[in-house]
Amino acid sequence: MSLHRDQARNRRVLTQALAQIETHFGKSLTVPMPLFSGAAVPPALASLALTLGLSAFERDALLLAVAPQLDARIGLLLAQAHGDPAKPWLSARLALALLAESSWDATTPVAPLRRWQLIELVGGTGPLDARWAVDEAVVHHIAGAPYPDPRIEAWMPLLNVPPPASSDAEHDAAVDALGAVWETSASLADTPVARIQGSDGEVIVHAIARRLGLSLRRLADLPAPPDRDPLAKLGAREAILRRGLLWIDATGLDDRSAREVGAFADGLRSLVVVTGDALLPLRRAQHRVASKTLDSDRRLALWREALGERAKALKTELPSVAEQFQMPHSAMLRVAQRMQATKGKAAAELWQACRDEARQGLDGLAQRMDARATWSDLILPDAALASLHTMASQLRKRGRVYREWGFADRTARGLGISALFSGGSGTGKTLAAEVLANELQLDLYRIDLAALVSKYIGETEKNLARVFAAAEASGAILLFDEADALFGKRSEVKDSHDRYANIEVSYLLQRVETYRGLAILTTNLKQAIDSAFQRRLRFIVQFPFPDEAARAAIWERAFPPAAPLGSIDIGKLMRLSLSGGHIRNLALNAAFLAADEGSPITMRHLRCAAESEFAKLERPLPAADVGDWA
Repeated sequence: MSLHRDQARNRRVLTQALAQIETHFGKSLTVPMPLFSGAAVPPALASLALTLGLSAFERDALLLAVAPQLDARIGLLLAQAHGDPAKPWLSARLALALLAESSWDATTPVAPLRRWQLIELVGGTGPLDARWAVDEAVVHHIAGAPYPDPRIEAWMPLLNVPPPASSDAEHDAAVDALGAVWETSASLADTPVARIQGSDGEVIVHAIARRLGLSLRRLADLPAPPDRDPLAKLGAREAILRRGLLWIDATGLDDRSAREVGAFADGLRSLVVVTGDALLPLRRAQHRVASKTLDSDRRLALWREALGERAKALKTELPSVAEQFQMPHSAMLRVAQRMQATKGKAAAELWQACRDEARQGLDGLAQRMDARATWSDLILPDAALASLHTMASQLRKRGRVYREWGFADRTARGLGISALFSGGSGTGKTLAAEVLANELQLDLYRIDLAALVSKYIGETEKNLARVFAAAEASGAILLFDEADALFGKRSEVKDSHDRYANIEVSYLLQRVETYRGLAILTTNLKQAIDSAFQRRLRFIVQFPFPDEAARAAIWERAFPPAAPLGSIDIGKLMRLSLSGGHIRNLALNAAFLAADEGSPITMRHLRCAAESEFAKLERPLPAADVGDWA
């Protein structure tokens, strides 16, 4: 009701202002019209002038430029002032002549009228004689009928702000403090950027928009450089006119993108809030908004609200989902929408939908592996298998131990489950990680440490930080392959590079210890890793080279049930000194040889494949072991 009253009042005052303009210039075009003041100024125009910093002359000149579109009779008067019936519009020369207290500075490109693209100069022999074309969005705003500008929707969409899932006094206090800081700023250009870090960032952004009565837009992408500056001005103007807040999510930005987004944010004269892990190099002052971790209890409340009636059917599964996936509220809403159309086993589909949603940030940073292996595929000593089963159990029960039993309250370190898998190539280290991922229905990502290590100081930590930040949402299993690339014996510190290499290792171990999922480091040479580093890992699992009995078990599992087998002698095959990975390669190559001949797999095919496998290893094929294979 108040909105309609405001619009009605604006129309009434605007009609009176237009009538006053017509009356004045109907009497004389040579006497400058006095500037409007007080209640004679249409409220929408007064608000626009205040927020964009227009002088009284600029404000009334803008009204006079809009007037012909609202009242054709004023256009006729302006044409008469030009002495040309084809010019029923305002120019800078005419504005300076027709209005009192005129200011030449107001016509320059850096003054608010042109800087904010309120007017555009069209035609004419120069800037003074060009037509002042008023932007359509500005015309409707002054008329009291504002609307979202469609030109910025593609790269800065308008968001719906959801109602709060629950009251949060801590957030309310933080938002009130931010509002007070913004209120005391001298101008919008002086307002500090609100900086929020932590998993609760999106919830706080919505709380800011809700509590301060702001419309919310999110920066989806930066426009191309030729269009960036004008579109940035349109976006900032839109935010100002509609009491708007621009949200920039800096999660996962590389250094170049962070610099570009930071420069963009510096150029905005509007309210800006930044979330995410990347640090934007800003000239504008920043105000840090207190954020706490969105714990599983709060995520559970958000899930129940997002799923509505569906949550009742998932009563027993939702706590596990809330514990595992640290997703923002918007991601939960997307998953809930996807779940509305699901049928069948809702719990399994919810879990998979969360995996699909949470993995998006990590897919560009690491290689996701399709984990299908099961416990029966592992041929390992009892001690190694027991360690792997313990890892799986700890991952399942970490919510109870850390949160319900209070162990997480003691320290943030050591909450992750870290493991070192040590053994030669092909002994089952990667296969064991696949088994754990499949057993727990978690994503498995292989991270090449050699690719993350940089010769530039500080870059390695930045690369690792991006990986861990992206992985937190899903709690995926991280497999850091070939940890020797970063670990190794701690070198004697002879120069700054040696010192920094040790810092990189310490940083990785710190992130591994605080990562709430499972992080696995693999190495072919355990003795190359400093014992001080080994003490900080919860599990160390040795993957030995398989003996004959183990090789026999691996061979028995090397052929799928559907594979056509001829006379295969496991007793002869197990004599070859090969690891499990090489055995699987040999079996696969033999299968292709048999398929090419159109015959079952025989010892002859396996011998041919063995020759190729040993040649690849640059080892001679032992004739004594394969002499009776033909």
